[in-house]
Amino acid sequence: MPTSTRTPETGGTDLHAPLAGVPLTHGQLPKYAPWVVLALATAAGVGLWLAGWHVVAAAVVAALGHTVVLYSWSRSVEGARKATDRLVTAVVTGAFLLALVPLISVVVTVLTNGLARFDAEFFTWSMRGVLGEGGGVHHAILGTLIITGLATAISVPVGMLTAVYLVEYARGKLAKAITFFVDVMTGIPSIVAGLFAYALFALIFGPGVRMGIMGAVALSVLMIPVVVRSTEEMLKLVPNDLREASYALGVPKWRTILKVVLPTALAGIATGVTLAIARVIGETAPLLITVGITSGDNFDPFDGRMATLSVFAYYEYVSPGTPPGPSLDRAWAAALLLIIIVMALNLVARLISRLFAPKTRG
Repeated sequence: MPTSTRTPETGGTDLHAPLAGVPLTHGQLPKYAPWVVLALATAAGVGLWLAGWHVVAAAVVAALGHTVVLYSWSRSVEGARKATDRLVTAVVTGAFLLALVPLISVVVTVLTNGLARFDAEFFTWSMRGVLGEGGGVHHAILGTLIITGLATAISVPVGMLTAVYLVEYARGKLAKAITFFVDVMTGIPSIVAGLFAYALFALIFGPGVRMGIMGAVALSVLMIPVVVRSTEEMLKLVPNDLREASYALGVPKWRTILKVVLPTALAGIATGVTLAIARVIGETAPLLITVGITSGDNFDPFDGRMATLSVFAYYEYVSPGTPPGPSLDRAWAAALLLIIIVMALNLVARLISRLFAPKTRG
């Protein structure tokens, strides 16, 4: 039991008196201690791997050993609270590294297999008349950009106007119904969107029709709910004080939305649109049904089949020529190009966010 002392003047307890037998401070591990433990755990994992263990099993044992040793050392020197903090930090860091494993694996695999065909011919040639080695994805690159651009042109106005209606105008059951259907559309499988677009155009042009605009419509079905949701959340983040200040100056509601609300949320909206584009640019199933594939250039989305990168990679993989090596190289290179395009879209979104985010004075 900790003891206390009484002062003779007041008869009360002296709160500043030392507590007998209770240490007020704990020791502290050296700053290099976690790195030493990490180095030892890494060496142990490498040793197990060289001894014949599977690399995953060796890594798991090394990670568990690192966590247990660091926690035990910290508990004996720093106490239970600091040891628990170090334990949680090690677990969170391990979870983060575990999440990076599949990402790094995909990137390394695609880079290793795809860089072999990243040459001038790959970007400037189509596959018309090409058997075996050679050829390129010039037709698929432009087809992807045209179809995705048309899908964006359809989805962004519809999605943004729907979000503006939900945030600024809609009330009651209609708003709840629209929100419900947007949520349902978010989970629609991509193959269903492709079947919908095919059925729609087959009613007009007859069965067997294939056109780029069909693929754009199918992709827009997948894009619209993403645009609606992201735009809606960004509009909700705009402070009501801005709206009320505009109304107080006599500005009508539509002009307040156009000149105050949308510019304030523009950076977030642009990010949401970019995520929607990244969501659909690699889709394969709806484009297989609606657009098909062609070996030559066709840049008219209203006339005949078109090629896209995702469908091109699919056909090169499932139907390789003889020998299959060149086709597989083209498939990996197309996959790598898709990854690069998505990364570029994310960089553009960050740039837009920097340029158009509301500026605050310090």
